[in-house]
Amino acid sequence: MKIGIPRGMNYYNFYPFWHGFFTFLGIEPVLSSKTTKKTVLQGSQLVVPETCLPVKIYMGHVLDLIDNKKVDVIFVPSHQSIAPKIYNCSKIRGLPDLVRNVVKRNFLLIEPTLDKSEKKQGLYEYLYESVAPLGITDKKLIKKASKAGWEYQNRFNAMMRSGMKLDEALDCVVKGKFVEHKEDDTGKYQINVAVLSHAYNLYDEKVSMKIFKKLEDLGIRSYIAENLSMDEMKKGFMVLNTHLYWANEYEVTGAAGHYLVDKKIDGVITLTSFGCGPDSIMVERITRYAKRLSKPLLNLTVDEHTGEAGFITRLEAFTDMLLRRKRESVIKSLSKQFGERKEEKLVQNRT
Repeated sequence: MKIGIPRGMNYYNFYPFWHGFFTFLGIEPVLSSKTTKKTVLQGSQLVVPETCLPVKIYMGHVLDLIDNKKVDVIFVPSHQSIAPKIYNCSKIRGLPDLVRNVVKRNFLLIEPTLDKSEKKQGLYEYLYESVAPLGITDKKLIKKASKAGWEYQNRFNAMMRSGMKLDEALDCVVKGKFVEHKEDDTGKYQINVAVLSHAYNLYDEKVSMKIFKKLEDLGIRSYIAENLSMDEMKKGFMVLNTHLYWANEYEVTGAAGHYLVDKKIDGVITLTSFGCGPDSIMVERITRYAKRLSKPLLNLTVDEHTGEAGFITRLEAFTDMLLRRKRESVIKSLSKQFGERKEEKLVQNRT
């Protein structure tokens, strides 16, 4: 049995769990290919133009699984709510309905729903819905598979917190390895920048235009939400003094609050998809607090028409500003120290 998983949206957050869960049950997870121009084009043709880029890409990945991967079923979960009064955006909540209505092909869709808005549904009910259509109904077996899934997910989270790149961490998880990432970057980077966005934007190179590689080439070290623990993000969330409603904005907002008050961070970059309502609210709040804290911030908004040349130009301009700002800060600090020492010598000479 092969189950197809589109390489988009929640894949970047939860694939380690799904891999461990399905593999334990003897089901082979099959991923769609990485995003290409064809993926974007095919997905865009299925939905209205106002749809955000990540959803257009997701539709393209569903088509790739149907046309090229020879899977038995396609797994498209609906994550409605992760806790009472905390909801995902409408597009994530309605993914199965959207796929069912716009993809005019013959395929079997598995669409479990996770909804904890009123504590009516737990994780095991959600997992039961995920495999019952495949003939797996043994609840004890499903619980064991869930435990295996969490082992994979926890390893992945630990590797991401250590600074490992996503592709490397996923590769280690799939191979059953656990490696602590250690990098000696002494003197390698001149600037530290927090890059904040949803995982499906940052790690899809077609969306982010390989932003991490571009920043590294400019001598900048990138910090992301996945480098932080949940406690650090909770404290960061309190910094922005905001009310949590959108579940998919929690990590971005919490990381923003953490990095805005982190003195080693020289600037913040936010990457958002054009037309994303929750992102527009989140970025506005982050921008206001960045101004209050005098932390430079660059917001990059992308869609399927965004050109790489303009993207690079804005990154280079932001980098130049951060370098100039850091030099001025160093000069000011040295001048202050020199002035204090000179004043001390004058006092000593008088005495």
